Amino acid sequence: QVQLVESGGGLVQPGGSLRLSCAASGFTLRYYAIGWFRQAPGKEREGVSCISSSDGTIYYADSVKGRFTVSRDNVKSTVYLQMNSLKPEDTAVYYCATQPPYYPCSIQTQNYNYWGRGTQVTVSS
Repeated sequence: QVQLVESGGGLVQPGGSLRLSCAASGFTLRYYAIGWFRQAPGKEREGVSCISSSDGTIYYADSVKGRFTVSRDNVKSTVYLQMNSLKPEDTAVYYCATQPPYYPCSIQTQNYNYWGRGTQVTVSS
């Protein structure tokens, strides 16, 4: 059974950092691209970042470029999202998701067929 579990969210002051983790089980992570998405109250879910299965492709939304870094550890079956210089507008529930195997990296929600339950990130003083 495919399962994705996010962790690492919390309350942080503006300018602070958090590292989110996405633990994958029920499938072999190295064959799958993983996307990070977020959804703020009253807003649509938006793509934040993705990391490909094998060719090194990484995408970031313009709003997080230079501040967020995505990485993966296929041995630990975990994908990470390091978030630095956090801003109040980064406040949202953050989700990781996966597509069918060998699909290319994308920060569009279509084709993502398995989602975690999300972890809350709140940036506030």
